[in-house]
Amino acid sequence: WAAARSRWSSTPAPATRKWQYKTEKEYLCVKDGEERGFTAAEFRQAQADGWEKQYQYKVGKKKVYMAPSAAQAQGYERVSKYPKSTKYGRQNPITERWNSDEQLILWRAAWADVANRHLERTGHEERIDHRSHAERGLLERPTVHEGVVARAMEKKGIISDRCELNRQIKADNALLRELRGQVKKLAQAVKNTLPALAETRENLRKNLLLFCYQLGYLRKGKERLNTSLNTLRPALTQYNQLAKDIRDKTKERRSLLSEKKALSAVHVFRHRELAAKIAALTEDQEELRSEKNLLLASLSYTEEDAVDKFPKDIAAMEQSLKRLEEQEQKYSAELDAALNEYAGLREQAQSFDPVQLYEARQSIRPSKEQEAENRAQQVYGEKYNPLLMFDSKKAVLRMLHEDMERQAVRRMMRQAQKEQQASHEKKSKGVER
Repeated sequence: WAAARSRWSSTPAPATRKWQYKTEKEYLCVKDGEERGFTAAEFRQAQADGWEKQYQYKVGKKKVYMAPSAAQAQGYERVSKYPKSTKYGRQNPITERWNSDEQLILWRAAWADVANRHLERTGHEERIDHRSHAERGLLERPTVHEGVVARAMEKKGIISDRCELNRQIKADNALLRELRGQVKKLAQAVKNTLPALAETRENLRKNLLLFCYQLGYLRKGKERLNTSLNTLRPALTQYNQLAKDIRDKTKERRSLLSEKKALSAVHVFRHRELAAKIAALTEDQEELRSEKNLLLASLSYTEEDAVDKFPKDIAAMEQSLKRLEEQEQKYSAELDAALNEYAGLREQAQSFDPVQLYEARQSIRPSKEQEAENRAQQVYGEKYNPLLMFDSKKAVLRMLHEDMERQAVRRMMRQAQKEQQASHEKKSKGVER
């Protein structure tokens, strides 16, 4: 395939008006323990300088790439006529630049510019921005490409994973916009009365609960993905090694069968030796296949799925994990901003009686917490987790040091009661006189 691609895949060179290969086969050659890649044209000069191609030689039960001079010195037998080379060959500089991320960005910018000019000419207010959410400084999570297959499934009434993921992303983004807008409004609101200040602080606390819930939800998702990846990654490595071992055993067995078939019947001992080796290889193949099938069964994969679906699932999980990590950073930043706003409200509360403010807040807190729970249930639906909301309440309690605040208020209340009692006793003594 690499040779075919090098032969047929070509790209024009405007300067010379000649067609050039997109890729060219690159041989990995050795000299004095150093390995370096050369094209066929470069190898002509490199060979004169002492560089050698590497071929596979049979060393015991293994196949090892070696230079012919080193292999001949050891008396090893060459088992392949194909020299060692890089996987994809050497890419043409023009093609490399053509396929680069930098070139893609230039094309996208040019496309957006042309599209926006046409939108302006036709009187449309909408504009296209080719940049990613991160480059634009947006905190919202981008949706994923759904594709015609997912849309067709949805039309038939079948829930597509991709469409379901996008629905959840849109709901999360809507909640994020709502919370961010509320935080700004609360920060700008005038809090010149005790009930207004209590309402504002409890509303902000409600938003903190939702931020913590979303962060907890994201972290639970990360935990699940990491657990799956920690299982699948080594399993894929093990599967690939088993598949390679099976291929090697099959190839070696086929070679021995061919040798046995071509061998004259008079070589009785060699026939017996080959038969024993073939039997041993057959047994090894069966053991390897059994081990591979057990591995796939433990992961709920079939033989047909393994080659294509196995690595794709891992890649999809890694991409999802990356998106969750980005979302976690964004929500953490929003949570920090909300905590700063809450600290500002604490400073404004200095002019109010702390006990009265505390009691006013406690009287409306249950309804505000219920509002947070209802909003989370609305966004997450069946995925809503009451235990996660309970953990979010504990997290907010720690962040706002509410235990310390409650203890301080109780001390003030006891002190006020003592002072009131002392004043009452003093008045009683005065009356008795």
